[in-house]
Amino acid sequence: MTGPDDRWPDLAGALTGEGHLLAVRVYYEDTDFSGVVYHASYLRFMERGRSDFLRLCGIHHNQLDAGLAGERLAFAVRHMDIDFLKPARIDDVLEVHTVCEQARGARLVLAQEVRRGAEVLIKARVTAAVINAEGKPRRMPKDLAARLQQ
Repeated sequence: MTGPDDRWPDLAGALTGEGHLLAVRVYYEDTDFSGVVYHASYLRFMERGRSDFLRLCGIHHNQLDAGLAGERLAFAVRHMDIDFLKPARIDDVLEVHTVCEQARGARLVLAQEVRRGAEVLIKARVTAAVINAEGKPRRMPKDLAARLQQ
């Protein structure tokens, strides 16, 4: 039996020498009344980039929640700095670039950019905390941290 990743191997983007790359097309639902991408849509694009980066590093949200790391764990965004530099518009094809800057203790720090070709539209720095099912911070298991640092 094959899984969805077997039929659509590029659906999660790709790991590159620099980090992770995910293509995203801008649809009508992503825009405001003027056809410009609504600011909150970028948060969804970057969330997809972070999730698929983790997935391709062998870290699956459903496995963390199932307790395969010893207890139920999750990543929760704690802080985000975003610079909105230029607008994207309907039908643009964007690239979400994600790079792991730090995976240590209970913290994961990622740098993200949303680009249209070589043009940088959004820059963000995201800090996520590793938490257990009760919402308490937990040290990231060493094997997970090692996967993210590669």
